[in-house]
Amino acid sequence: MDVPVYDMKGAEVGKMAIDERELGGVINPSLIKQAFVMYHANRRQGSVRNKNRHEIVGSTRKIYKQKGTGRGRHGNRKVPQFKGGGRAFAKRRTREDYHQDMPKKMRRKANRNALLAKLIDGEVKVVDKIDFKTPKTKAFVDFMGALKIDRSALVALAADNSNARLSARNVEDVDVCPSSQLTCFEMLNHRYLVIAKADLEAWLAGPSSQIGKEAKTAPMGRSEEAA
Repeated sequence: MDVPVYDMKGAEVGKMAIDERELGGVINPSLIKQAFVMYHANRRQGSVRNKNRHEIVGSTRKIYKQKGTGRGRHGNRKVPQFKGGGRAFAKRRTREDYHQDMPKKMRRKANRNALLAKLIDGEVKVVDKIDFKTPKTKAFVDFMGALKIDRSALVALAADNSNARLSARNVEDVDVCPSSQLTCFEMLNHRYLVIAKADLEAWLAGPSSQIGKEAKTAPMGRSEEAA
């Protein structure tokens, strides 16, 4: 598969060859969904907690006299039927675990397969180099316009590309993530993926490429002492 490579002005400057077989060959929807649900569930804190009427801060003064008004008898405004009052059946859980897990090889296969799906749909914009001299939102908006991005976009950046990250933080429908932590959850939550050619090559050849036994026996990134 030949993927077009653009410059920051939106002009095509070359092609990038990507082997579909290294990304799974064919799309596996069930695997992608399982990984997507896992990533989504692992974002939940599980610490929901509501305040009951005794935990609401406010006055305990009786709001009007008991009789003679023609209205219901009330004390203070902390009761559930008033706006700003406590919750009638307050949730008291302090921590609930929603964590799910998948084998490392399955997660990596799902992430690479999700990239294949985006490539087939033409929703990956590979840029030869994403470089901003200074953090500037207008420059980043012009960059998105040059790439003809009209929907939500995920911009995967290298860890040291701070100017691009600062330029994108106030742009609507644009999220930024480290290119080394690209997952199917992030990719499928956005219409487009924007990534530099060098960052994509590093991701394809990095730890995500280990989808066999070597993922456990000789994982990338392990120090010499640990190895």
